[in-house]
Amino acid sequence: MGAHGITGVADAGAFLARLVRLDRKLVVRLRSSAGERTALWAVLPWGVLVTREVAGPGPGDVTVAAADLLAALAEKSPELPSRRDSEWRWPLPPARSTAVESVAAGELSRLATAAAGTLREVTAGGLAGRAVGQRAVRDALLDHVALTVTPDDGRPVEVSQRLVQAVSKMGFLGPAEGDGPDARVCVAGRWVGLSAPYGVAWLQPVQVLTVMPIGGHPKG
Repeated sequence: MGAHGITGVADAGAFLARLVRLDRKLVVRLRSSAGERTALWAVLPWGVLVTREVAGPGPGDVTVAAADLLAALAEKSPELPSRRDSEWRWPLPPARSTAVESVAAGELSRLATAAAGTLREVTAGGLAGRAVGQRAVRDALLDHVALTVTPDDGRPVEVSQRLVQAVSKMGFLGPAEGDGPDARVCVAGRWVGLSAPYGVAWLQPVQVLTVMPIGGHPKG
């Protein structure tokens, strides 16, 4: 099976634990990068791609079960869990991106908390006196544009609540108490991202989402 090659166990463990808490069936893709680093990639249940870079040369380009890798790290095992490469079916954003605006971490936390509160209220009390299913409310909130930034070229960049929830749920904004470093709104081709202190969340517009065929990783 080979070795997973991760030495930044605490950072990787924090990323994997959040994934497993959201869905134990999620897979994680490990991609070795320059400077003895490994990028961990995963797709959250609401369709957002998240990534965090950790220390260690990694295994190259491999997909495994997030829960299995978390267990291996907890047991201090160097072994790579069983490969599940065929289960990775998503494209990755271009390697080069442009930061177009900074957003305070506290503001993103506020937006995430407000959306969660709205979900609880509408689910419990309905909307205009009518009962509404939790899933319908959740999807509507996730698709809501949480903020819009306008870079120098004048083309507005919309940041959906899906991205805000991703950086919040994955702990990318850092400790809840106090304001941490700012996050950055980024663009890479048609992708929009939120680059936070502890990780990055990426999303493509729905109309250009693609499903990769089974049988190997995309090399882009």
